[in-house]
Amino acid sequence: MVQAMTEPVLALENVSKHFGPVVALADMTLALLPGEVHAVVGENGAGKSTMIKIMTGVHAPTSGRVLVDGREVSFAGTRAAREAGVAAIFQEPMVFPDLDVAENIFISATGLGLVQNRAALRARARALIGRLGMALDVERIASGLTLAEQQAVEIARALSQDVRVLIMDEPTASLSAHEAGELRRIARQLADEGVAVVYISHRLEEIFEVAHRVTVIRDGAHISTRKVDEVTPDSLIAEMVGREVGNFFAKAPSTATAEVVLSVAGLACEGAFSGVSFDLHRGEVLAMAGLIGARRTDVGLALFGIHPATAGKVTWKGRPYAPRNAADAIAAGIAYVSEDRRKLGLAMPMPIFANITLATLDKVLSRFGLVQRGREREVAEGHRRRLNIRAPDVGVAVGNLSGGNQQKVMLAKWLEMKPDLLIFDEPTRGIDVGAKAEVHDLIRDFAAAGGAVIVISSDLPEVLALGDRILVMREGRQTGILSHDEADQEAIMRLATGAQPARAA
Repeated sequence: MVQAMTEPVLALENVSKHFGPVVALADMTLALLPGEVHAVVGENGAGKSTMIKIMTGVHAPTSGRVLVDGREVSFAGTRAAREAGVAAIFQEPMVFPDLDVAENIFISATGLGLVQNRAALRARARALIGRLGMALDVERIASGLTLAEQQAVEIARALSQDVRVLIMDEPTASLSAHEAGELRRIARQLADEGVAVVYISHRLEEIFEVAHRVTVIRDGAHISTRKVDEVTPDSLIAEMVGREVGNFFAKAPSTATAEVVLSVAGLACEGAFSGVSFDLHRGEVLAMAGLIGARRTDVGLALFGIHPATAGKVTWKGRPYAPRNAADAIAAGIAYVSEDRRKLGLAMPMPIFANITLATLDKVLSRFGLVQRGREREVAEGHRRRLNIRAPDVGVAVGNLSGGNQQKVMLAKWLEMKPDLLIFDEPTRGIDVGAKAEVHDLIRDFAAAGGAVIVISSDLPEVLALGDRILVMREGRQTGILSHDEADQEAIMRLATGAQPARAA
């Protein structure tokens, strides 16, 4: 590791940011040293996103100073921040859908990717993607990329720049254990090369693996900064949330019954997956694990009618089930919580109450077909309290909420439908420790009340904590189903990587 210097490459001194009466940051102080991975942790809504936007020139502070190499700066925008060597990978990937991967990576440097030597451009792009340990065709058009692949493009784009400060905002939220490990290796490697890396993650185990120092913020204020070997997960959680959080990674007793509600045999979708077979019991949580590219999401979308299956047989509550679209699935009592809340889960400009009632609008219509705003707000307010959605009012636009609170709004939308089967795709992606505990409890409560649950997750501790059984996929094929008693991270990874023959339970 490059010896960390005493002079920060970038620092915030008593920075505050107000949005009208709302105080997003209050006297925030942070010093980023070259050659160091500096973790920042806090609940959703703690002010992390606002802090990032100030460091990258999106927002100007209301008060306080931003310093680069000890000199006060005032970034006129994101370009000025990039020219100063500050780059960020945000939680939600931002790619240009009509450009290919290579063009997206070098979009800032090449002016819409128009370069004469396209072979050299693509060769450089392949080298950057290779550093991430991912197999991704750099000539592929970005509109067809998965969320994890979009994240890889974002990371490669940042790496292509001459960065002095690299901010990683939930960089592994969409990645499997293998890809996440590769990314942490890259973060350490960049620090060894003298870059100041800001690493923001709700996965505390990552913090202890990758960071040199860790800063805790709560309610927009700086709580503490310590060397990582001076803190524990419990001490971080206590400072982050101000309350005790139980061990949500501990497996709760199964509530599965003998009744099979969903039976899947030889399910396939041409060009995506094949050979998927399982039974799902009432009260059971079936977790689906696998590396990026395993096509677990495609199975969920087929069951929800978004991409209908092309082969196989599905029985739902004893009757043949072949949804042609999402409306068929919803009518059958099946809900799907997408991993991509911005594109597929929420209407960002609309208020909380309108999003929560979006899938069940008929419940809040008058006999004349008019929306009853009072009833709509009443429904939304109940979910706001139950899920601890941090917003002053349900009239706030969803786009103004933190990522974790957006996730809760999306969950509330489908819970209002009162489904019999919930398909959760990355249910706690981008959610803080306290909210994870709440979502895990919600999933368990839903199963205990007689619901059936399919959880698609790249977080192996989450898979083990929630799954009564774990179905593992690799490259569009089912490689096995493990009972909870025989499952551990090693066993799952053996099936996910093809190191262990296919099996069923």
